[in-house]
Amino acid sequence: MSGERIAAFGPLDTFSVGFSGIGTLHIVEEGEVVLRIDGAPQVERAGRGDVILLPRGDAHHISDVGEHAPAVGRAGVSGRDAATPRPARWLCGTFTIGDPQASHLLASLPAVIVLRGARGPALEGLEVARRMILIEMQSPSQGSAVMVARILDLLFIQILRAWAADAGAEPNWLVGALDPQIGPALSAIHRDPGRHWSVEELARACCLSRSAFAARFAERVGKPPAAYLALVRLDAAAELLRDTSLPAGSIGENVGYTSEAAFSRAFKQRYGKPPALWRRDARARRSSRGGET
Repeated sequence: MSGERIAAFGPLDTFSVGFSGIGTLHIVEEGEVVLRIDGAPQVERAGRGDVILLPRGDAHHISDVGEHAPAVGRAGVSGRDAATPRPARWLCGTFTIGDPQASHLLASLPAVIVLRGARGPALEGLEVARRMILIEMQSPSQGSAVMVARILDLLFIQILRAWAADAGAEPNWLVGALDPQIGPALSAIHRDPGRHWSVEELARACCLSRSAFAARFAERVGKPPAAYLALVRLDAAAELLRDTSLPAGSIGENVGYTSEAAFSRAFKQRYGKPPALWRRDARARRSSRGGET
């Protein structure tokens, strides 16, 4: 993941702006907006100070409150203010997703993460980052594009941290990674996915009993350790297929599979294609991007 660009919207009385296929961050500066996920019933209403992150790049629209003013309530907004909202102003940052591992990991995150009011110790840096972005937008100079991209990176990480730390966060790899009792096991798996990890070994890395570790891992990550290890191995295999010329059988061995047939079946189930065909298509996509101007 890497920050791409930032844009400022508003003030507008009536609007509907669509976004698709790219990770997106919205920071509401003034007024209120309504977010709709395309093809889904979900509607989110956000006001000044709220931060909205769509980490997976789900297609969505940001629009004026309009007819939702009396129907969709929001804490802290009076009936009079809701009926006559101020023209909305908001910042929108976008992110590019660089590799198959990122896209698969992000796919397990919620479509929308909303932080109301962007308050609390975990988000103290948000306001500073917002001001820095505004300065770079209003008075651009050499290196402004790089500055904005790096600030967007930091905002993305900060928002995910705050979401994962919330007691109500859904089980997820990120929730597990930030759990001090489970994080060491995830680090070990990602550091050496080809090792023949046992639940006992991973439990020892976390200083937990086997049963306590297995229960907490499933509770925080959302799947058993063995199932998570299998996904990490296949994502590592995809990276090797894309970036090296190693034979598929050797790659399967490197990530922990004892037979090429078992590796091929598991890879096809994960990625929808056998390793050789996936590699060919990945290289074709890379070649096509390299030829773009």
